[in-house]
Amino acid sequence: QLQLMESGGGLVQAGRSLRLSCTASGFTLDSATIAWFRQTPGKEHEGVSCISSSEGSTWYADSVKGRFTISRDNAKNAVYLQMDSLKPEDTAVYYCNAVLWPFSATSKGTFGSWGQGTQVTVST
Repeated sequence: QLQLMESGGGLVQAGRSLRLSCTASGFTLDSATIAWFRQTPGKEHEGVSCISSSEGSTWYADSVKGRFTISRDNAKNAVYLQMDSLKPEDTAVYYCNAVLWPFSATSKGTFGSWGQGTQVTVST
């Protein structure tokens, strides 16, 4: 089964930046539409951003639009989420997964199993 791995989280002050990485073994990410999700305790996974497989089209949740940027590096078989101007409400565990395009805030289906995620904590 498709298994993706997230890294790059940490503890930062509000207004600072982090870059998350999504990688996979035995699977070429450039053939898939990849989305970043986040989850806080007691809540479902929330779609944050998505990049399509074919044209590299992107989608962002309204809450992160203008602050987060999703990108691919096919040579490194990775998808990144650059998070700037972080806010305390961005605190969550962040996950990546393969999804269908077009993607939206109400999209639910994923193709891979959920990894361990990477914790992002933004302090005031």
